[in-house]
Amino acid sequence: MKRKNLNAAKLKDVVLKDKKISKIYLKLNLTTKNTKSFLAAISGGSDSMALALLSKLLKEEKNKKVYFVHVDHAIRKNSSKEALQLKNILKKYQIHLKIIKNKKTIQKNIQKNARDTRYQILCDFCKKNNVKSLVTAHHKDDQIETFLIRLSRGSGVEGLSSMSESTKLNYGIKLLRPFLKFRKEELQIISKKFFKKIIKDPSNKNKKFLRTNIRELTKILKNKGIEPDQIYKSIENISSTKKAINFYVKQSLKKFVKFKKRETILDFNMFQKEPADIKFKIINTIVKNRAASYYPPRAKKVLNLISRFRSKSNQKSTLGGCIFEKRKNFVHVTKEF
Repeated sequence: MKRKNLNAAKLKDVVLKDKKISKIYLKLNLTTKNTKSFLAAISGGSDSMALALLSKLLKEEKNKKVYFVHVDHAIRKNSSKEALQLKNILKKYQIHLKIIKNKKTIQKNIQKNARDTRYQILCDFCKKNNVKSLVTAHHKDDQIETFLIRLSRGSGVEGLSSMSESTKLNYGIKLLRPFLKFRKEELQIISKKFFKKIIKDPSNKNKKFLRTNIRELTKILKNKGIEPDQIYKSIENISSTKKAINFYVKQSLKKFVKFKKRETILDFNMFQKEPADIKFKIINTIVKNRAASYYPPRAKKVLNLISRFRSKSNQKSTLGGCIFEKRKNFVHVTKEF
């Protein structure tokens, strides 16, 4: 089988003959079944290359409009060269990659700011092309790493529940993560089967980043008998608790939070009667709604905000791109400009 002549029929035949690969493909199909079009975010790693290949087959089989997009963060000097290499690799499979170069300078808190910038760029592309779904190749290993990172920061239920399969982003765009129940090694099987080369990001081995060190920690934990699937089971249990909290939060929001066009008004006296986890989630919901923010503020910052308002009758604070101003027994929240 010549790689350059790989057509949809041959690709389908190879995918469906392998039970492990077909299971992953069917999950992608199920996750995107209600979408006529979607954007596949391609980084160049083995997991996103698997996403590219399976999305290509889905495009041919289901007649979907699929955009393959790579964000060049322009942080490393070789990033543009690597982006073109990725484009040429995928071109051999009739996968046409769109490269968008980031024009913002990213110097501090690199991984977080790069991630936020990437999502903003991808959302802007979706809005421009009337695409309602953004699909990423996040997998079980990513989920476990995120859990351990947040555990190291003292996160509560909201943070420890980690990533959801479906999340709302800016402009009403859905972020879909169909591979969360699959290990990275399962996705690597697909990449190794078809691609001669993948693009490796050297920053993944840089010890100055917490995620790199957490990745090493998971190997140590496994050697000590703590299997990744055991950690993942805990994540699922915490996610179940999060769903219960979310149900209660919806009831509380109806009782004492008013979402208006220009501001959100919170009855602070009623808010004070709620348990800590509910307070935390209410503030996060307000921030997400008012600032159109994907990632919620850190737990410590939320708790500090609540503590300040409890100790003083009138005060103004900023959090997560919002201005919180207490006026007597009510907190008024507006977007920060």
